[in-house]
Amino acid sequence: MTRTARLAILLVAVLLLGTVGAAAVLRAAERSGRRDQEQAGGPPVRTGAVSLRATAAHSRLLVRNLAWGPHRDEIATAPADRPNGPRTVSGVKCLRFHAAAGTGICLQAVHHALDDTYRAVVLDSHLRPRHAFPAAGIPTRARVSPSGRLVAWTVFVSGDSYAGTKFSTRTAIVDTRTWAIQDNLESFAVAKDGRPYRASDINIWGVTFADDHRFYATLATGGQTYLVRGDVTARTLTTLHRNVECPSLSPDGSRIAYKKRVPGASPDAPWRLYVLNLRTMSETPTAEQRNIDDQALWTDNSTLLYALPGDYGSDLWTVPADGGGTARRLMASALAPAYLR
Repeated sequence: MTRTARLAILLVAVLLLGTVGAAAVLRAAERSGRRDQEQAGGPPVRTGAVSLRATAAHSRLLVRNLAWGPHRDEIATAPADRPNGPRTVSGVKCLRFHAAAGTGICLQAVHHALDDTYRAVVLDSHLRPRHAFPAAGIPTRARVSPSGRLVAWTVFVSGDSYAGTKFSTRTAIVDTRTWAIQDNLESFAVAKDGRPYRASDINIWGVTFADDHRFYATLATGGQTYLVRGDVTARTLTTLHRNVECPSLSPDGSRIAYKKRVPGASPDAPWRLYVLNLRTMSETPTAEQRNIDDQALWTDNSTLLYALPGDYGSDLWTVPADGGGTARRLMASALAPAYLR
């Protein structure tokens, strides 16, 4: 092949790659531009008053609305028995959210000219800010205790995924009566396998509250993860079980739903959804066989709710907690659910 032919082939290849790259950029820009436009077939969205107080007549489901349009990322409410019906948006935008007993926790981005910072905002029953705290990194988990008195959140302070090993988290708990903050649960005393334990690589994330004193969370150290039981007053963490991440306590306090790393799974998608009986410490895999990177929520004592990737970000799915049944999609274009009953 002559030098001229080789140069011609190289030029054609460069032009083809440039065309493909330009087309990809244009498609991405077009898709991004449509984020603020309502999409045909999407859930009906309307503005209105949103409350964090339950009513006697109807239970409600609160979510971060991911439907494309001008109200994307706002906290929205829909009837719990008709989650794909019309949703009412609040005007309050959150990256992560949870609520209970009239208290909400909203993790937000604060946009600046050069970069973004983050904050945790405690909301009242009308979604008005009560108190704000700076958050040290990218929001990832949030929970409110059943009474509404305690709120917790977790952020990534380095890395942005639980799938690998090179990440660091920071988890805080705030008492909404006094605004006292435990700003880093890694300072709590740890008892591992019945003995005091200290290590420089401890990470804590994924708080789930039992009451206003006791909670459960994930503790990672030495390449292993553990379910820990925490005591806010005593400032202690006690390991209970291995290979537990992002725990979620059932309403009756008897079981923990969690994501478990399973052998043979892809390093980028290592988790399956399991349930742990806290009395017997026996594990039950759910019927959901896809990778779950979420802190599941119990809709009641028998069903789990969790997020999976969807066309517009995430959809919410349910599956029985007893290992039977099948997974089904409950709500499209939504994330960070909370039930008001």
